[in-house]
Amino acid sequence: MTALYKRLSIDTVRSFPLSVAPADVAFSDADDLYLGVQRVARVMVQHFRLPDARMIVSFRDMRHAANIELTAGPEYFIELNDRFRRHRQDIGAALSHEVMHVFLHRLGLSFPGTPANEILTDTATTYLGAGWLLLDAYREDTHTSQKLGYLTPEEFGYVLAKRALLFGEDPATWFTSPQGYTAYAKGLARARHDERQPPLTAAGWAGRHRYAKDRRHAQDHGAPPATGAPYSFEGGPLGRSPLRVSFPCPTCNQRIRVPVRGRLRARCGLCGTVHECDT
Repeated sequence: MTALYKRLSIDTVRSFPLSVAPADVAFSDADDLYLGVQRVARVMVQHFRLPDARMIVSFRDMRHAANIELTAGPEYFIELNDRFRRHRQDIGAALSHEVMHVFLHRLGLSFPGTPANEILTDTATTYLGAGWLLLDAYREDTHTSQKLGYLTPEEFGYVLAKRALLFGEDPATWFTSPQGYTAYAKGLARARHDERQPPLTAAGWAGRHRYAKDRRHAQDHGAPPATGAPYSFEGGPLGRSPLRVSFPCPTCNQRIRVPVRGRLRARCGLCGTVHECDT
């Protein structure tokens, strides 16, 4: 998420306030397979604002869920696993990931190594409004199981929750998968936990107590040893600069550094969100 904010402007990220609607990717067995898959591909192209990109989609027997050939465009060839002929409700999920590959390719944003780059793709897909489909494709029953993407279901839920809190969305009603809904609920709890960590004023009593103890140590002796807390102190009596505290922004995870001087409002320089703090 941090990398996405660094590469895109704040305004660009915030220009995706609406997620892909369930009705836009609905795909019944009565629909023509190839006309339907091209329609859903266009939904993804339009959502990610790639008007000059054309997705040519085909099916074949393959190990992975899908594959895309990244070229200079404007045509991109996507192959979907043959199983999606029978599981049409998940075609939108598979295409959301592949079209995001085009988005990031044109943006010039990538991580070294395939696993890290695929995780980036899943994260960007989810944070920009289409990855809830990937989480909804996570299903388990007594006979079968399916999971699309490289993030764990709980990680998908966490990124989706971060997006939901930013834009005031409630994707809970979109899930057809009980396992996907459960993973989202876990991710939402984790995302809300991020918003209740000191020095944020929403922190609970235990967190504030630990923070006050670490702050006293830093004021008297310099920065304390690592305690597993998300914040850290810099400067103080062992250095020449005033004591400061740094902590991850609960919106984008970029670290914010502010002076230790009581109540203040801290604005994240990366995502622009403002946080009430008691330092």
